Amino acid sequence: MRKLLRHFLCSAALLISCALAHAADNSQWLTYPSGDGPRKGQRIVLIAADQEYRSEQSMPMMAKILSTHHGFDCIVLFAVNDKGEVDPTMPVYPEKGKPLKEHHIPGLEQLASADLVIFFPRLLTLPMPERELIVKYIDSGKPIISIRTGNHGFHAALPYRINGKQVRWGEDVLGGTFLGHHGRWQADSTRGTIVPEQKDHPILIGVIDIWGKSDVYRTYKEGTSLPTDCTALVWGQPLMGRNHDDASNPNLEPLPVAWFKNWHTSDGKKARVFHSTMGSAHDLQSAGLRRLIINAAYWGMGMESAISPTRSVDIVGTYQPLESGFNYKELGVVPKPVSAYKQ
Repeated sequence: MRKLLRHFLCSAALLISCALAHAADNSQWLTYPSGDGPRKGQRIVLIAADQEYRSEQSMPMMAKILSTHHGFDCIVLFAVNDKGEVDPTMPVYPEKGKPLKEHHIPGLEQLASADLVIFFPRLLTLPMPERELIVKYIDSGKPIISIRTGNHGFHAALPYRINGKQVRWGEDVLGGTFLGHHGRWQADSTRGTIVPEQKDHPILIGVIDIWGKSDVYRTYKEGTSLPTDCTALVWGQPLMGRNHDDASNPNLEPLPVAWFKNWHTSDGKKARVFHSTMGSAHDLQSAGLRRLIINAAYWGMGMESAISPTRSVDIVGTYQPLESGFNYKELGVVPKPVSAYKQ
């Protein structure tokens, strides 16, 4: 009888263990508990939801660096399809004769407990309850980081008004939206150079050699400049090709590719904002760009004193991102379970 009971209990324990493992494997977001770092317990949520620049690969990579080397608790949220798969191939405009399927980011309730959110969406149309969760964070006064397509992250307007005026995510909150490619899309690359007047800013501590395969975005009309409440940190010079040492394009001036500002919320709180228009998955193979964004995370949370030029920003494990673009079949971009992106 005892042997039978013991067998039953062991079987039950095994079933429970398998069930928990299965549930973990099928989670619709990734978690990276804090490792060794200056501030355990601070939580960063990273949103990977673009269709072009492989944020589904880069945001887990960045989360693992932030948790392993810097001690932050990190959660990565993804845009998923009806099957719960990470699906960068979902259209952002209606196909002819068909209604547009809304996008979906499971886990946005995690924003409520975040100390910082890193946004990397592109032209999403989210259900209204999900938009409301995003607006609640944006209006909380907590810091915001936006990467690359984040400045045109939402096709459907967010339900956010201040003093009766619609708040525009790119232009108002971030300080600029995508107005076009400054140069040749998928033919140029970008060399980042530090703005001399800002060389001592905390976000730039230890930052050297910024280069990426993506081109420069224009975020303000020709003949104008960044809004007065934005401070440029890095200029992006278009190059004549997609190699690190290619020559500068003499016909294209550099434009800001990284800046900071404050966002004033509906009740007057000030949120620190950092935006980088560089940031494709291949761009983030640049240690200089990774350090820039990680320093911005510290700065955003008011942890400037903890920024170190020597703390590691090395990639943890392997990182072999796919190329940017929309020719998904050729690039090998297919819907996958969230667990496939666990670093």
